[in-house]
Amino acid sequence: MKYVNLYTRQHKNSLYELEKRGIITNKEFYIKLHMKDISQWFLNKYKIFVEMAEKRVKRPIDVNYPIWCSVSKNNCLKPEYNSIVYCLSVPIDEIILFSDAKWDYVLNNLYIHKDIEDRKEYELQLKKLNVTDEFNFIEGKYKGIYPDIEKKIISSWDRIFDVDEAGEYELQANLWHIKKQWVKHIVNFGEDLFEIAKDMDYSFKKKNFLI
Repeated sequence: MKYVNLYTRQHKNSLYELEKRGIITNKEFYIKLHMKDISQWFLNKYKIFVEMAEKRVKRPIDVNYPIWCSVSKNNCLKPEYNSIVYCLSVPIDEIILFSDAKWDYVLNNLYIHKDIEDRKEYELQLKKLNVTDEFNFIEGKYKGIYPDIEKKIISSWDRIFDVDEAGEYELQANLWHIKKQWVKHIVNFGEDLFEIAKDMDYSFKKKNFLI
């Protein structure tokens, strides 16, 4: 089994769950705490992600939301006074890899094109409809008016999992849970992530890292 290195910043209270249950899961409460006023909007988007992701890596029955992880120390959120960073070594088949840049398209209700030619064809399609604002098909003034476009946009979102060209700062890795045996280091506020995790290299240098 191949293992890869991941990093994730979590609330320090997650340590209690790790010690008590030997596992950490994401909860709606944590999302609301982190996202505050826009939490419901994010929860709706997370549900879309869950529906797509569970087709790739089976979601445990007691888990509702994924845990967001970084593939690189360089791209990991550093610990704050009420949070810690878990440095993980995780089996590759437990990881949901996706493009963070393409996820932004989902957040903005946009079409994810396959390539440049596909993008040009989509722009031509919108031009024929005399549409200049492509943000408003799923939510907004065009909602329900162009069902074929809505379907095309939503179907394209599955392309967030096409990561062949994703680099260190674009590649994202999510987990349904964190198991205690995956934790190599815990970095507290004020500590040096790079020093503590200096034994952990970047796992995704090669394009065939999934093999």
